[in-house]
Amino acid sequence: MSLEDVRGRIRAAEAAAGRPEGAVTLIAVSKVQPLARIETALEAGQRVFGENKVQEAAGKWPGLRERFPDVTLHLIGPLQTNKAKQAVALFDAIQTLDRPKLAAKLADAMAATGRAPALFAQVNTGAEPQKAGVLPDDADAFIAACRRYYGFEIAGLMAIPPVDEPAGPHFRLLAEIAARNGIAGLSMGMSDDFEQAIALGATHVRVGSALFGARAY
Repeated sequence: MSLEDVRGRIRAAEAAAGRPEGAVTLIAVSKVQPLARIETALEAGQRVFGENKVQEAAGKWPGLRERFPDVTLHLIGPLQTNKAKQAVALFDAIQTLDRPKLAAKLADAMAATGRAPALFAQVNTGAEPQKAGVLPDDADAFIAACRRYYGFEIAGLMAIPPVDEPAGPHFRLLAEIAARNGIAGLSMGMSDDFEQAIALGATHVRVGSALFGARAY
């Protein structure tokens, strides 16, 4: 599927949900994609990209940003505390804030570098033991602690629903947590379900395989 096809589907989903055109940001998930595919998307005007790993992003984006300086880069994979400073220096948004120790490291890194990437709290809506993210029952307290102790403005919430369950209830749960905490951003929905996510309030959708094709791990 082409970039224009995905953009068209996003515009149609916005219209169907009664939302203004441009309400939803497309994050092109470029992890483990060949450089040629990423360059094709850049040349077609895509400027917001998502990466899973700090090291992989550090290896390819500084060079690309010299040619495309208006790129916005989101970290959408789990972040180890020892990579916090590098992540703050490299990314414009970090979507996987999920524990106090990481919040402390990010606060230190932001103070040291003078950079302030947008921060999204990741919520493990399915309470899956193998998956990162704060549990739904703990989300309100975690958001409050980030604001109180670190002065963070939480720009959004992010979730990855369980693969074997309908995504809709997880999107609704994330939207409810965001609403009661006064959070505007909702990063939810991927290649298979981004239209449903838009119907339920997504402000950011993370689309990889539908945009770039299968990944070559």
